[in-house]
Amino acid sequence: MIDVCLLGTGGMLPLPKRYLTSLLVRVEGQAVLIDCGEATQVSLHMTNFSPVDIGHILFTHYHGDHCSGLPGLLMTMANSGRTDPVHLWGVPGLEKMVKGLTVICEYLPFQLVFHEISAKEKTSFQAIGLDWTSCPVKHRVPCLAYSAYLPRGGRFDPARAKALDIPLPYWSRLQGGEVIEAEGRVYRPENVLGPERRGLRLSYATDCRPSAALVETVRDSDLLIAEGLYGDPAKQADAKSKGHMVYKEAAKLAKDAGVKELWLTHFSPAMMNPKEFLPETRAIFPETHAGFDRKTTTLRFSEDA
Repeated sequence: MIDVCLLGTGGMLPLPKRYLTSLLVRVEGQAVLIDCGEATQVSLHMTNFSPVDIGHILFTHYHGDHCSGLPGLLMTMANSGRTDPVHLWGVPGLEKMVKGLTVICEYLPFQLVFHEISAKEKTSFQAIGLDWTSCPVKHRVPCLAYSAYLPRGGRFDPARAKALDIPLPYWSRLQGGEVIEAEGRVYRPENVLGPERRGLRLSYATDCRPSAALVETVRDSDLLIAEGLYGDPAKQADAKSKGHMVYKEAAKLAKDAGVKELWLTHFSPAMMNPKEFLPETRAIFPETHAGFDRKTTTLRFSEDA
């Protein structure tokens, strides 16, 4: 399963009840943070998630509302006892941006490991057991969308395990994908597992325009979190000029990509009630929801698969 928490849903500048953009993703106690807007650490403190668990921070781009909370968060992680390395991912210029922001962090008890990602083509990498894909998107500066996939092994076949005379204590280990050597025998997962089943997909796209490449990247997501800078369709031209999407564009993206659910985020500070434009947006994609700070869910594997 994948735990998902929107730590901040604001764009441009924070509001008293709406912090800037940030998303926390956790799998089996390990966490990835996507973007780190101002006051991310404050919102994180209001949840049951721990800063110590964050081993990777992914940046969509380097505008201030997506990265200015980094120094405070890193110091919070340090004060919470983290000593393991923290991996940072983003388009070229990542190390320069981070070192500029962290000049106020005199000492961190963990290493910062930098991974620059292409701003021109899709890139694949792994973090916390998830298979990640980054997709360059259209914005005023180099920017990435991210999609994460949690694979799921085949269904365990007890009858085959019995027929092969595999000891019962090894069953759960084989189901977890482990190869076991014991008593002169080798037990392999493929001997007792069926075909790989559909896993879980989570996608995140903000500060961007719709594109065919983005549709393919987020296709079949169980949850797509995408920006809706404005809900009013009359502001589409303004959003386009700034490299952003309005609600109806995000809804069409979700529909075209065949996702299951859409959460809107990165709201303009001028839009005080993000739910106002949901009815007409749901006419395009019914499973559209307005995000809010600390909106949380857990994506689970289908019981039928």
